[in-house]
Amino acid sequence: MPNSVVDLLRDLVAIPSVNPMGRDVSGPEFFEGRMSDYLVGFFQKLGVPYERLEVVPGRANVIARYDSPGAKTTLLLDAHQDTVPVEGMTIPPFEPTVADGRVYGRGSCDVKGGMAAMLWAFQRLVTERPAGAANVIMSCTCDEEQTSIGINDLTKLWTAPSGRSKLLTQRPDAAIVAEPTLLHVVVAHRGATRFRIRTRGRACHSSNPSLGINAIYRMAKVVEALEEYAALLPSKVTPHPLCGSATLSVGRIYGGTSVNVVPDDCAIEIDRRVVPGESSKDAITDMHQFLQSRLNFEFEFEPPWVDGCTLNNDQNGWLADSLLRHIEPVAGPRQAIGVFYGTHASRTEAKGVTSVVFGPGSIDQAHTKDEWIAIDELEKAAEIYFRACVNPPTKS
Repeated sequence: MPNSVVDLLRDLVAIPSVNPMGRDVSGPEFFEGRMSDYLVGFFQKLGVPYERLEVVPGRANVIARYDSPGAKTTLLLDAHQDTVPVEGMTIPPFEPTVADGRVYGRGSCDVKGGMAAMLWAFQRLVTERPAGAANVIMSCTCDEEQTSIGINDLTKLWTAPSGRSKLLTQRPDAAIVAEPTLLHVVVAHRGATRFRIRTRGRACHSSNPSLGINAIYRMAKVVEALEEYAALLPSKVTPHPLCGSATLSVGRIYGGTSVNVVPDDCAIEIDRRVVPGESSKDAITDMHQFLQSRLNFEFEFEPPWVDGCTLNNDQNGWLADSLLRHIEPVAGPRQAIGVFYGTHASRTEAKGVTSVVFGPGSIDQAHTKDEWIAIDELEKAAEIYFRACVNPPTKS
């Protein structure tokens, strides 16, 4: 077993678990298989009940459970196994380096630092067995960075028990999700709805384009209208006091088969951030109606592959207050905040588990070319997670 939380993080960073983000790629650095192997070994050495639950072929959630005698609270700790790709990094992504009070490497901040801190706290809980602690489920989920299939599968274990799990058959009382929050407690965040818009045309030889219909020209008009729509969003949707305004971004465009063929197909990929209280279904409908009012040709909205799920701060204040009381003596005063990005907490909250987000590191370092996390924050987070397990939150 690792001798410190820093050593544990170095182990995790050294194991590639890159989410291909929908790309048709292969190789040992992709997907979470080797990370799941490590986690299974970790829990085996701890001697705790664990399960490796396949979500789709080759991708699994790994969960472990600690039961505390007489516990009245079950706390879920969740951290995702996957990282974003490594293209463009200026440091060796899988060679964890310790320098200047930091650990460098892909995932060190998002979110293997948070996972290491949670695992270290879980290990302490198992070995020290403090009186009055909560029952704790440690969940290490797959595919957070792309489509959230891991957390969606995990929540089914208590919402639709099927016998796949013996460790998580009832709804936990509360959940803490690891993400880089600078040791603040995130109580609200926006949700991402992602989908494609497609335009069709008619192909012909590029030497006489008048015989065809150019799908890319049509898409250019769609993009121009969407830029206008994006500028109107702050006035169309009431901003959330903690999370700000709804936003829209066109992230990808692709179409055509060859430079000498008038393209008959073009697609763009949309990232629409919905705010707490806003329906992603209504957001898509409103966008569709706006485009219809501006365009004189047909276009297609494909079903979203990620359906925006937000975290609202109307139910989780008691959990945030409890966690803040544990944070202050370790790291000094922190706040309950809202953030722009999405997390697994929205998924657990939607399935009846009061949830907040908390962890070491800054979101400004996530996904960067020289990703790192401060060791001081990593160690403090591990202590805070442990205290939250030993003196679990209860709703007054």
